[in-house]
Amino acid sequence: MTMRGGHDIPSSTRKEAGPIEKSHDSRVVITGIGLSAPNGNNLSEYRHNLLAGKASIEKIETHYMGEVLAGVCHFDPLKYQKKKELRRGTRAGSIAIYCANEAVADSRLDIAGLDKSRVGVYLGITEHGNVETENEVFGLKQYNYDVKYWSHHHNPRTVANNPAGEVTMNMGITGPHYTLGAACAAGNIGLIHGLQMLLLGEIDLALGGGVSESIHTFGVFASFKNEGALASHDNPNRACRPFDRDRNGIVVSEGGCVCTLERLSDALRRSATIYGEIVGYAINSDAFDFILPHAQRQAECVRLALKKAGLSPADIDIISSHATGTQQGDLQECLALAEVFKDAPQTHTNNTKSYIGHTMGAAGALELAGNLPSFNDHTVHPTINIDNLDPRCTVPNLVINHPANVDRIDHIMNNSFGMLGINSVVIVRRYEGR
Repeated sequence: MTMRGGHDIPSSTRKEAGPIEKSHDSRVVITGIGLSAPNGNNLSEYRHNLLAGKASIEKIETHYMGEVLAGVCHFDPLKYQKKKELRRGTRAGSIAIYCANEAVADSRLDIAGLDKSRVGVYLGITEHGNVETENEVFGLKQYNYDVKYWSHHHNPRTVANNPAGEVTMNMGITGPHYTLGAACAAGNIGLIHGLQMLLLGEIDLALGGGVSESIHTFGVFASFKNEGALASHDNPNRACRPFDRDRNGIVVSEGGCVCTLERLSDALRRSATIYGEIVGYAINSDAFDFILPHAQRQAECVRLALKKAGLSPADIDIISSHATGTQQGDLQECLALAEVFKDAPQTHTNNTKSYIGHTMGAAGALELAGNLPSFNDHTVHPTINIDNLDPRCTVPNLVINHPANVDRIDHIMNNSFGMLGINSVVIVRRYEGR
């Protein structure tokens, strides 16, 4: 069997199907998920820990600041890379390689049998290059800042396309690759761009999502601390407290999530497992402030995504909130959600950062992935670490500290908002074979 771009589906994975409606070419589905989060290195482990209320934040040492709280991933980097490749590449690239390979394996696609010129890699990032630069400058101290000791690997490590480019080299992919700088909205935007390229017919398979290596730069921690926005708590696993009255900032984390995206027609031809169908999305800008969010613009982004999906607010079963644990950030999102969903009494809201901290460029994709199993288990994972709910954070049916069981889940809406006022929303529908 041959897909549109000319690549063959291995016989071991194909199953002959009946005629496929032409409209299936204009629908995009998620058929594989690969991830690394501080509390899980595959979807099953990650989901189990979300339902069990298991957070994973730890203390690490960082240059100039000493001990800080962070979410650290503990995947096996040698599963898909050799030691030499790890030394030459970046942490973000390594996370991306792990997640991309895991996503393809989960999708049961034989990557060797595909036309790799028809595969695209689209990864959202918050920042890239500062980790390498900071560490190189720090290392030069021992050489009295003599730049002849500067790494000759610096340039390829710091170019903005590095994480996606490392994936293409590792997997032999010759189609397009981009990293998309979109602050903390980037994970959603990696998925959106993959979907758009599929609908344009530029590719037949997208690897979309986001990655972050933020914990390896002291500058991120120092900046949040000087803003008064770096979380602290005696118990690291209770430091990230979205919606709690006593929340005091962000826990910086690393992580990654890559999804395989296919046109529905192609997924059906090979009888792929389908996690869900992306039916709506939106991106807009606050045009307001470098850091402070804007509730009205966020509400407009949500409404635009709903309009594209042909849905009303009451059709959304789960809102996966962006809330980072900052005072103003959480409040502005709550104001936006309260406005849009005021007549949606059955909609539930949850949050994932309370478990893993803020994985920056990976956050949108990771948080969406953690909710997708709800289509099958009919359970909404909770927001944890809420002891005293901020009365200003009134959102639809906020699930607090314990999972909520519901009769049916058809639509999940995933919010991701970032600095410089970039907002993104993705809506995924349960796939039922129609």
